[in-house]
Amino acid sequence: MTYVDRAGLKVATTLARFVEEAVLPPLDLAPEVFWAGAAEIFARFAPENRALLAKRDALQAAIDARLIAGNTADEAFLREIGYLVPEPAPFTIATTGVDAEIATLAGPQLVVPALNARFVLNAANARWGSLYDALYGTDAIPGSPQPGGYDAKRGAQVIAWARTFLDEVLPGATEIGSIAEDARQTITYRGANGLHFAIVRDPAHPIGKDDPEHVADVLLESALTAIIDLEDSVAAVDAEDKVLGYTNWLGLMRGDLAETFEKNGHSRTRTLAPDRMLADGTTLPGRALLLVRNVGHLMTTPAVLLADGSEAPEGILDAIVTGAIGLHDVRGLGRYRNSRAGAIYVVKPKMHGPEECAFTDRLYGAVETLLGLAPNTIKIGLMDEERRTSANLAACIHALRDRLFFINTGFLDRTGDEIHTSMRAGAMVPKGEMKAARWIAAYEARNVRIGLDCGLAGRAQIGKGMWAAPDRMADMLAQKIAHPKSGATTAWVPSPTAATLHATHYHQVDVAACQRALPAAFPPLADLLTVPLAGGRDWADEEIERELDNNAQGILGYVVRWIDQGVGCSKVPDIHDVGLMEDRATLRISSQHIANWLLHGVATPAQVDAALQRMAAKVDAQNAGDPLYQPMAGRERESLAYQAARALIFDGVDQPNGYTEPLLHRFRVRTKALEPCV
Repeated sequence: MTYVDRAGLKVATTLARFVEEAVLPPLDLAPEVFWAGAAEIFARFAPENRALLAKRDALQAAIDARLIAGNTADEAFLREIGYLVPEPAPFTIATTGVDAEIATLAGPQLVVPALNARFVLNAANARWGSLYDALYGTDAIPGSPQPGGYDAKRGAQVIAWARTFLDEVLPGATEIGSIAEDARQTITYRGANGLHFAIVRDPAHPIGKDDPEHVADVLLESALTAIIDLEDSVAAVDAEDKVLGYTNWLGLMRGDLAETFEKNGHSRTRTLAPDRMLADGTTLPGRALLLVRNVGHLMTTPAVLLADGSEAPEGILDAIVTGAIGLHDVRGLGRYRNSRAGAIYVVKPKMHGPEECAFTDRLYGAVETLLGLAPNTIKIGLMDEERRTSANLAACIHALRDRLFFINTGFLDRTGDEIHTSMRAGAMVPKGEMKAARWIAAYEARNVRIGLDCGLAGRAQIGKGMWAAPDRMADMLAQKIAHPKSGATTAWVPSPTAATLHATHYHQVDVAACQRALPAAFPPLADLLTVPLAGGRDWADEEIERELDNNAQGILGYVVRWIDQGVGCSKVPDIHDVGLMEDRATLRISSQHIANWLLHGVATPAQVDAALQRMAAKVDAQNAGDPLYQPMAGRERESLAYQAARALIFDGVDQPNGYTEPLLHRFRVRTKALEPCV
C-alpha cells in the first residue's frame, strides 16, 4: 500500500485519489482545507477514542476480578465501578429535520453490505415490491410452483392469499391516485402506518385476463429504509476495501450508481429506480431512504496513518468520509434526493455506554463544522446491542438527544456481549436456550418502553432485529408480526422479497395504537442483568457434542467465506443445511459460547478440535459447488480460514469485548497478501 502526505497524515494513495477526484470537486471544497480539517479531527478525537477503549478494558477487568473472587457483579457493584450511571431526569429528544420514513411511518428496514453494488441497488430499489412475486416464489404459502413456465395452480393460491389480504386492508385505506396506460390501470392507496399499496388491473395481462376483477398484481410499499453497511456485513480490511464501500455510497448519494451483470445468459444493468408519479402529479418515493452504518469505535485502519505512525481509528475515518459524501445529497447535487429533509443518517453500532455516545455526538459535530453543515444535520442511529448500553439506555439516548433518529435492538451482538461480560461467572446455557433467558425479554421490552418515554414516537424509529432465515418466509409471516405489535416502527429483513412480505404486517397492525397500549412499567434492571448461567447442570456427552458441532459448523461456514473470499455477509447453510444470513454478530455468539465452555471445563480442547475437524468436512461438502471455494478438511494447518476459526475460539476470552474483527482482519490481510495481482 502506498501513501501520500496530507496535512501531517499519511493517506493511502487510493483513498486520497478517491476523495480528491470524486468526492471533493462537486463540493467546491479544496483538498488542503479538507485534509487539514480531517487532521485536526484525528488529533482531537483519536486519543479520546483510545481512552474510551481503555475504559472498556478496565471495567471488564474489574468485573472479571469480581467474578473470579466468587462474587456476583450485581447492580451495586456495577454502580460502584461506573459501569452503571445515574438515570437522567425525564426528557424528550430534540431531534428535528427528519424524513417521514423515520419520524411518522412504520415499515421494514433492509441491511445490505456496502461493498456489493448489485445488492446495494437491490436494497435501494426495494421501496416497492410485487406481493404476487413474493408469494409465488417462496414458501409463504404452501407448496411451490411447478417448473416450465407459469403454474396456474400456484397462481391461484397467490391470488387467493392476496385477495384475503386486500379484503382485510382495503376498508381502512384511502385512495390517493391512479395511473392509466391503455387498458392497464394502477390505483394507489394509503393504508395503515402511512404505507402505500397499489392494485394493478390489466385485462390484457396473462394473470389479469383470468381474474374476475382483472387484477394483475398487488404492489406494496416495502423497505421504507435501507442501511448501507460498512460494518458487520462487510470484509473491509484495507484502503482498497474501504474505497469500494465509499464509492458505492457516493454512487447512491449522486444517483448514478449502476451495476452490469449476467443473468440467464443475458447482460443486465441495474440502476436506481425513479420516483412514482401519479396522474394528478403526486410523487411517491421510488427508493428506500438510505442510511449508512459506520463502524464502531474499536478498529483502526491502515487507510490513514497518524502523525505518530499509528493507524487511524476507522470510525473517525468513516465519519469524515461518509459525511462528505452525504453532503452531495444535502446540496442536491445528485440525480435524486435521498433525504427530502436534508439530513444525513448514520447508524452507529457497538457503542458501550453514554460516554461513548457523547463522544460520537461531539465527533459528528466536528465533522459538520469541517463540512460547513448546520449543527445536527448528521443524525445518529443508536444500535442498542451492548450490555452497558442497554443497561444505561436512557442515558445513552440523552447523550445523543439532539441528533438521535433511531434505536434498534441487536439480539445477536447483545448475546455475544452478554457472554463475554460475564464470561467468568460460569458456564452459559446452550445457545438455543438463550432466547428464553430472562434478560432477553427484559432487553426487548425495555428498549421500546424507554424509547417511548424519551419521546421517540413521531420523531425517531424504534427498531427490532433481523429475520435470519431468508428461505423460511412462512415462519417469518407467522412470527415477525410480533415486532410491530411490540410497538417497534421498523424491523430488519434479509431481502427485498422478505421486505414485501413483512410489509403486510404493517398493514395489519396499527403500530401507534400498540405503543399507546403498552404498560407504563417495564422489566426492572435486575432482570436485564440476570446472567444466563447453566448452574450445576449435568451435561450429557451427546449434548456437549451437539452444541459444539452446531457452533463449530456456523463459525467455519461463515469464516471460510470471510477469510478466503472477502465475503462479509451471505446465506450460509447451518448444520441442518438451512440457509441463514450470517454476519460477524452471529460469529461473535458462537465463538464466545465455545470459549466460555472451554473456560469452565464443559468441553475440552480435544473435543473442540474434534468438532472443528468434523465440521470442516461438512462445510467443505456444503460448498462443493463453489468453484472459488478452498477446502479445509485435510488442510487444517495450511488453511488460514480454518486457523482463523480456531483462533476465534481458543483466543476468544482475550478478544476485546469478545469482538471477532481483530482476528478476522489479521487473517484476511494475510490471505490478501497471498492473492495474485490481477
